[in-house]
Amino acid sequence: METSTARWRRLLPRTPGRWAAVGAALAVLVGGGTWTAVADDGTPAVQREDRTLRMDGVPIDTSYFHAEGSGKRPAVLIGHGFGGSKNDVRAQAEKLAADGYAVLTWSARGFGESGGEISLNDPDHEVRDVSRLIDWLAERPEVELDKKGDPRVGLTGASYGGAVSLLAAGHDERVDAIAPVITYWNLADALFPDGVFKKLWAGIFVTTGGGCEKFEKRLCEMYERVAVSGKPDAEAIDLLTERSPSAVADRIKVPSLLLQGQSDSLFPLGQADAMQKAISANRAPVSVDWISGGHDGGDSETGRVQGRVGSWFDRYLKEDTGAGTGPAFRVTRTGGVDSTDGAALLRGASGDTYPGLRGGGRDIALDGGTKTFRNPAGAAPPAISAVPGVGGGLARLSSLGVGLSLDFPGQFARFESAPLDTSLRVTGTPTVKVNVRADGGRDAVLFGKVYDVSPDGRQQVLPHQLVAPYRITPGQQGKPVELVLPAVDHEFDAGHRLRLVFSATDLGYASPAEPATYTVTADGPLTIPTAPAVKTAAATLPWWTWGLPAAALVIAAGLLLTARRRTATPAPDPVLTDVPLQITGLSKKYAKSVDRYAVRRLSFRVEKGQVLGLLGPNGAGKTTTLRMLMGLITPDEGEIRVFGQAIRPGAPVLSRVGAFVEGAGFLPHLSGRANLDLYWQATGRPAEDAHIEEALEIAGLGDALARAVRTYSQGMRQRLAIAQAMLGMPDLLILDEPTNGLDPPQIREMRDVMIRYAAGGRTVIVSSHLLSEVEQSCTHLVVMDRGRLVQAGPVAEITGSGDMILVTTADEVSEPLAEKVAALPGIGSAVRTDDGRGLLVRLDGATTSRLVADLVRLDVPVTGVGPHRRLEDAFLTLISGGAA
Repeated sequence: METSTARWRRLLPRTPGRWAAVGAALAVLVGGGTWTAVADDGTPAVQREDRTLRMDGVPIDTSYFHAEGSGKRPAVLIGHGFGGSKNDVRAQAEKLAADGYAVLTWSARGFGESGGEISLNDPDHEVRDVSRLIDWLAERPEVELDKKGDPRVGLTGASYGGAVSLLAAGHDERVDAIAPVITYWNLADALFPDGVFKKLWAGIFVTTGGGCEKFEKRLCEMYERVAVSGKPDAEAIDLLTERSPSAVADRIKVPSLLLQGQSDSLFPLGQADAMQKAISANRAPVSVDWISGGHDGGDSETGRVQGRVGSWFDRYLKEDTGAGTGPAFRVTRTGGVDSTDGAALLRGASGDTYPGLRGGGRDIALDGGTKTFRNPAGAAPPAISAVPGVGGGLARLSSLGVGLSLDFPGQFARFESAPLDTSLRVTGTPTVKVNVRADGGRDAVLFGKVYDVSPDGRQQVLPHQLVAPYRITPGQQGKPVELVLPAVDHEFDAGHRLRLVFSATDLGYASPAEPATYTVTADGPLTIPTAPAVKTAAATLPWWTWGLPAAALVIAAGLLLTARRRTATPAPDPVLTDVPLQITGLSKKYAKSVDRYAVRRLSFRVEKGQVLGLLGPNGAGKTTTLRMLMGLITPDEGEIRVFGQAIRPGAPVLSRVGAFVEGAGFLPHLSGRANLDLYWQATGRPAEDAHIEEALEIAGLGDALARAVRTYSQGMRQRLAIAQAMLGMPDLLILDEPTNGLDPPQIREMRDVMIRYAAGGRTVIVSSHLLSEVEQSCTHLVVMDRGRLVQAGPVAEITGSGDMILVTTADEVSEPLAEKVAALPGIGSAVRTDDGRGLLVRLDGATTSRLVADLVRLDVPVTGVGPHRRLEDAFLTLISGGAA
């Protein structure tokens, strides 16, 4: 029997003349116009053409965007959210068009100016419409084709538009990449989780669509039937499942960027987890991104999300191998409130692999016993967790330590852990085994959640305001069953407790109207997923350091009302308070370039007392890195922290940084001392904070300070510039090519200056191309090439990784003895050192321990054995390896 999918595939042959053959039947140009947007930043003008296309007699309202120019380009289709229209995605379409894509938007059936009934992405209607839009794109002269009738095309969209992106990828082989946002994998599972009716969201869903009469008759009847009974039947589950992306799971084989919301009780994180597992099983590239907001509200991170979608398409549609698609997994974390504007601070955490929802499980013991509670008649009053449209704000508050959920006495069971010894980050779905019974041989409908309880027990917060429903049938009762709690990303502070609650009711769901008594026994620990490989860019601070909960509530309420996204400096990281510098995931593109990087994904750490050499060939990104470190330019991605403070232009922590970059300007007629005094006065800081005498002592300028700077040699000017950078005795001193233009004695003096400065426990970072000087003055190295980190570590570790061994001896080594050593098995050569009291031995298969044993046997008076490789050798090896 022919399936509906096969039928519409047969009716849509993939031939280039598709539109010519059926022109009037499928597409009628009702109104056409061109709208041109000319950006003020030099980007190409974008044209918009509006058309109404007819699909099976149903008018579909579309807009087509493309930038000026004759070159071929990939296409992108952008779907809108439920209840919206093509107008909602216009800004994103214009941006993608300006970035070199042909973009088509449309209003789905039943929405905007389009006609027809809402069929919830039925393969025979809404999904089939997408294939016809792809047909239309294949006829556009500016659209790049993979072959005749097959355009290079990607799909994206949020919620309803995200689902149709997934479905189109499963039904139409021409789709090349997708980026669905906050959407569903299985709509039946989303609206009827574990057989419990999500009544509040389902009602909002129908109302947003314009009422039941706007839907396909079969869908309307299904909704009314379930809403009256309060329980989904098999027919309802089958109907929604067959219209879900999960129905074509084995056919979605394209690169997929899955962006799911944490503040989302409609389509929670488990939906994206199911997507990831299925698409990855098809061997397609998949990245998962948990954004801050969701259907319940909160910060949608629009700019970041659209930027990542654009990069994803750059990589998989434009085939730009230099495009950064981001990590395999990223999660946005909330940590504190910006003291300047009250906005909640967001920071990212990422991992090289997707951890799933149960990665790194840790068992947390709970107090035992059997708990008995009641489901009240009429399931009223209900407990409160998420409230659609408001939950995102509450979820933001939960990360700030403010709890607004509610459970009624006698209607829930509670199990609690001991106070935590250390903080605990939960990333995924906690699980627990319980034994549940309901009286009267009926189903038990429960709602599980894990609270974060303060040390004094007076305050509890519900992470992301999420709850998981369970329908436990009589056949499952009386024996252990594993229950999966809501998937969240939340940090429990040390001293806090985890409180596991099972409630008989919840505002968002339908509970049985008949009164019932439930008993629940915890049959094991609470297993917490910790995802240890996911590293946060900056640890969050305890909530009480950000102000009173009441103030946080007012701030968050303001955020909900204004719905404004704010950019804020991240909160200090107390873990890094004593760390002079930590750079994480730093990237900077060249100006007006979409794919060329000066610095790319750079990460390293510098400790107190180190003299760090920053090495790399010309164009490696050294100076760009230093300029970002000093707040002179802003990175495109990543984070720089100096003593735990994030670097931004004008950041207060920059007062602890001294810098010498690209030379210093001095007034030639003034003395060296007068120049330093004038510079310090310009900073506006107290004179006693300058520590001029200490800086001058380290710089070693002596009597020259009293002379006019015009009389200084180049070396003296350099040392005066270093002294200026050292004013205030900054804890971190940055020197960019400090030895430029100096002769050998002056270079040696500069080396001594750096070593003396770091000897007091301060830190020096020096960028230089003189490898021999770096080798003698630096304790640690960071080697860069083409903007990337090649290697980092102690100088001895990097230079000592070759196969050349230096053997020092108490007496002079004779030439015949050197020849005997050279003739040993596994020895490539053995040459006497210049002073004769040692050998340079090149290993060719032998080990160092074997060499030592042979030297002792030959009566060589060995006093030391160690690796010997010049930094120049190591540097050239690293750079050539990086280039390869």
